[in-house]
Amino acid sequence: MQKFTLHKGLVAPMDRENVDTDAIIPKQFLKSIRKTGFGQNLFDEWRYLDAGYPGQDPASRKPNPDFVLNQPRFQGASILLARKNFGCGSSREHAPWALDQFGFRAIIAPSYADIFFNNSFKNGLLPIVLTEVQVGHLFDDVAAFPGYTLTIDLERQRVIKHNGEELPFEVQAFRKYCLLNGLDDIGLTLRHADKIKAFEAERLAQKPWLAHTMLA
Repeated sequence: MQKFTLHKGLVAPMDRENVDTDAIIPKQFLKSIRKTGFGQNLFDEWRYLDAGYPGQDPASRKPNPDFVLNQPRFQGASILLARKNFGCGSSREHAPWALDQFGFRAIIAPSYADIFFNNSFKNGLLPIVLTEVQVGHLFDDVAAFPGYTLTIDLERQRVIKHNGEELPFEVQAFRKYCLLNGLDDIGLTLRHADKIKAFEAERLAQKPWLAHTMLA
């Protein structure tokens, strides 16, 4: 998992409340658990005017010119600004996969659905909670200043605006530790690889028949 320490990025505004996971990555694309290839279908039904299907060449699609992520000024955005209850709906880890693979490193919103919020941290995507007033001001700034960027300092837990103003945010200590060090659940386990190997060697020395059982 990619580490998240200090990130400066272009901001794209998703000015909708209750954006659900089926909008983030529609159900027809949930045919793989490989964690790759989902970015091209992020917000598929909003980004394109034609119906998409798995394996389709994105170059053959008809982009919706009115959708925010298709507008030239937001190309390359890596911070998504959203409204309340982002990521609601059905549970699917594919949603943060798609956002991450599209190029987003962080989301800023007043609130999130619990499962999406948890899944984001586990996949290296930082969901930041600010107040509705703060988020509203950021929407105004993005609209007023083309090329609007923010800097996110996870160590200090600050969103830094273009004028130097800092907006503090809360993040649970363990989640912060994992993001700063680029550790997902597998990475956390592999920190103890030597102890696991030693345990397995000792167990097989004491119970050698287990080797044949495992091979069978």
